[in-house]
Amino acid sequence: MAYIGYGRVSTLDQSLDLQTDALTKAGCIKIFDEKVSGKNDDRPELAKALDYLREGDALVVYKLDRLARSTKKLIELSEVLEKRGIELISIRDNIDTTTAVGRAMFKMLAVIAELERDIISERTMAGLEAARARGRLGGRPRTDKKKLTQAIKLYVSKQYTLKEIVELTGVSKATLYRELKQPT
Repeated sequence: MAYIGYGRVSTLDQSLDLQTDALTKAGCIKIFDEKVSGKNDDRPELAKALDYLREGDALVVYKLDRLARSTKKLIELSEVLEKRGIELISIRDNIDTTTAVGRAMFKMLAVIAELERDIISERTMAGLEAARARGRLGGRPRTDKKKLTQAIKLYVSKQYTLKEIVELTGVSKATLYRELKQPT
């Protein structure tokens, strides 16, 4: 089993030294590192590390948050690794999927993440239902038909700029263009 390391910091002025030292100490034979925000899905060095890894290898990170900013993304990545027969080790989080306890812990994290998503969804649906029961509808308020008609007349007259029409009527450019595209 080859240990392949991945380190990441979010900004150019941050140092990778702490992570690199820990990855080296953990026995990584190759380390891929980069300075890019975790919210950025385009991480070339992570892609290179994933290409480099072979079945039976282990991807080693200093902390799980170096791999992904959200639990969802982390779970998705772990599923890819699992399908390819690649283990995941997080030094600081004490997670090592090469062990039974490590696999169990990681799967428990996945279950908790799924539960969290389900609870958020249920709360959203309950909130929308409660609002509907009180006569409120979700979404943005409808544009006033009189203002929209006025905006179209001003636009067709070609005497006003789009900016002036928006200022005069309060109808957004997007709404005006959407209405103009409608068949008459």
